[in-house]
Amino acid sequence: MSIMDLIEKGKRSRQRKERKKALKTAAIGAAIGVTVGAAAGVLLAPKSGKETREDLAQAAKELPDKAKVLAEKAKVKVEEVIEEVKEKVEVVLEEVKEKVAVVKVKAKAKAAKPAEAPESPE
Repeated sequence: MSIMDLIEKGKRSRQRKERKKALKTAAIGAAIGVTVGAAAGVLLAPKSGKETREDLAQAAKELPDKAKVLAEKAKVKVEEVIEEVKEKVEVVLEEVKEKVAVVKVKAKAKAAKPAEAPESPE
């Protein structure tokens, strides 16, 4: 296993962890947003206490479905971003590989040249 393989393996592992964290954060944010929005809308509406309680009960029933929809949208968006990042990482990785190859060729060429003797002062 070459050093480049090890580097790529480490990068993939970090990317997977970052994806999971981003997805979890997006889902939590969406759920909080839905909850706060529903509560604010119900509490600030000019209705009687009975109507407000009924609205709260209805909102509580709808909340899990709304949260699922928002979590799914967030998941799709995160996956799109992940794909974009993957593509960019692959491009950069190819550029790095090309530059490493050039450096290797230059190093081999320099190593193959006979060492020049320093000029002696006369």
